[in-house]
Amino acid sequence: MLSYRHSFHAGNFADVLKHIILIKILEHLKKKDKPFCCIDTHAGPGEYALDEGYALKNREFENGIGKLWQRDDLPDSVANYVNFIKKFNNTDELSRYPGSPLIIKQFLRNKDRLFLYELHSTEIELLSAAVNRDRRIKVFHADGLKNVLGLLPPNEHRGMILIDPSYEIKSDYNLVIETLIQMHKRFATGTYALWYPVVERSRNKHLEKAIKNSGIKNVQLFELGIKTDTHEHGMTASGMIVVNPPWTLAADIQQILPWLADVLGIDGAGLYRIETLVGE
Repeated sequence: MLSYRHSFHAGNFADVLKHIILIKILEHLKKKDKPFCCIDTHAGPGEYALDEGYALKNREFENGIGKLWQRDDLPDSVANYVNFIKKFNNTDELSRYPGSPLIIKQFLRNKDRLFLYELHSTEIELLSAAVNRDRRIKVFHADGLKNVLGLLPPNEHRGMILIDPSYEIKSDYNLVIETLIQMHKRFATGTYALWYPVVERSRNKHLEKAIKNSGIKNVQLFELGIKTDTHEHGMTASGMIVVNPPWTLAADIQQILPWLADVLGIDGAGLYRIETLVGE
């Protein structure tokens, strides 16, 4: 797990969907004047250079944010996301990409809080520098899944928990569900955003079944694929499972997922899913 570096994948098609949904959730939280708390269990370094280092090895961003960067026909929610990313770039050239910590930071008001967990010894130093000693943000050099329960329920009784492990270890698929169930018991009204990759579909079916059998209510799934499932190595799709989503989220994502599947799909093989895993 400690060998994983998200920089290889920053700005790819998975980040596009994940961060569009993240922005939607944060916009919803800000609609009320009451403070909120956010927790990111696998924060990474906070921001990424797309014009150097790891990102250039596979250039995954080219089939993600790169394909959207200069288009003038973006659906509203996609345009909102792209314009948000442009704020982190000093020119019209795409060279920087914010991770979820810096995306969340942009939505924090003085009374809101953000807790960030990162275990990687190099990434934690970069993360601390990226958030720049913001008094609203606390950074932990620790495993988020093992330590997050101590923060729940937050004093604000409103908020979002982003769960975004690498899934390099197969046991992560079971661990995220076990932890999600425990978190939900402590903070049942929180919004939980669980990211998942599709590398071997059988694992995802097990994940979805476990959520359906967990007793957790009000769960929606949003998935974007760039090619059909395969037994070959590599991620063909990814998605977000959202517990207690904003009431408009499904309708908003329905407006853009078919478009994203068409634009980002490889050789016309893009696909998407929008499902209610568990009703309210």
